[in-house]
Amino acid sequence: MSLAFQNVGHSYGDLRVLSGVTLEARSGEILCLLGASGSGKTTLLRLAAGLENLQEGGIFVDGALIAAPGRDLPPEKRSFGMVFQDHALFPHLTVAENIAFGLAKRPKEEVRAVVAQRLASVGLAGFEDRYPHTLSGGQQQRVALARALAPSPAAMLLDEPFASVDVTLRRALREEARLALKEAGVVTLVVTHDPVEAMEIADRIAVMERGRIAQCATPEELYAKPASALVASLFGDAQRFPAIVRGGIAVTAYGEVPVSGFAENSRAEVILRPEAVSLAAPREGERSFRIGDIRFLGRDWLVLMMCEASEAQEPLRARVTSPEGFAVNERAAIRFDPAGTFVFPA
Repeated sequence: MSLAFQNVGHSYGDLRVLSGVTLEARSGEILCLLGASGSGKTTLLRLAAGLENLQEGGIFVDGALIAAPGRDLPPEKRSFGMVFQDHALFPHLTVAENIAFGLAKRPKEEVRAVVAQRLASVGLAGFEDRYPHTLSGGQQQRVALARALAPSPAAMLLDEPFASVDVTLRRALREEARLALKEAGVVTLVVTHDPVEAMEIADRIAVMERGRIAQCATPEELYAKPASALVASLFGDAQRFPAIVRGGIAVTAYGEVPVSGFAENSRAEVILRPEAVSLAAPREGERSFRIGDIRFLGRDWLVLMMCEASEAQEPLRARVTSPEGFAVNERAAIRFDPAGTFVFPA
């Protein structure tokens, strides 16, 4: 089973929200649509669900056309399971009745077995007789996931499914949801604006920017080989700094990065991850920076480096395994690890 978009475009009046989107979620895969508000990710999900009429391109399930301009299959005939951030459970029905809602035409024994199986898959075995108002937000979201999976849908569509859940519970809920979805083997499309959530739940991530796919790849590929400044800046608490290229060097307020393929005096953007920034005692004549703050983060320490030449420049973040040898208001030299340093045209 696969869910594919071919050259999909969409506008709301004069506002262009999707342009030439071609993307495929493969059988058994969790594909995440990641992007800021207005990037088009939710519109793409609504088009897949049939909640918006397709204006341009085509949408296919296993090669069969389900949407094209003027030929939209109704949502109820698409056999998609949907989960939204507001849960949308029926308050007057028990947990079991909520999950069984889409199974009305099946034998009662089969329904009971499916309900029990789906509840067990989301860690809620024994909750059949509870009502939604007696559950926590995380439990309600797990019931919503179990209900969507119960009819064995052709695809699962999840729109910001964990946004309304307490931040302390999100990681556990994401893990449970991923395990349940992988166990079901259903193709899944997840919308989120959270890069950490995308990396934790997805097999591949499609980064969206201004209605287009900026890059679609595995989390590992996006992290190590980003195709644009936007993609590079999304992951690893990265920072973006302006630079000017002179003599094959991108010169930033905090140091220099070797580059190739840039014109002399062209503008560039340097993306730096904190783990790619190392600090050392300055050598004689080496440029140094003042340490503005040191904070303990658990596994390592965050050191903020200050640019005294420009008050408008934000502090550079460095992560070190030990603060030994460093102190606030003392000076240190900055060096960059190429593995976490990226340069793109500005």
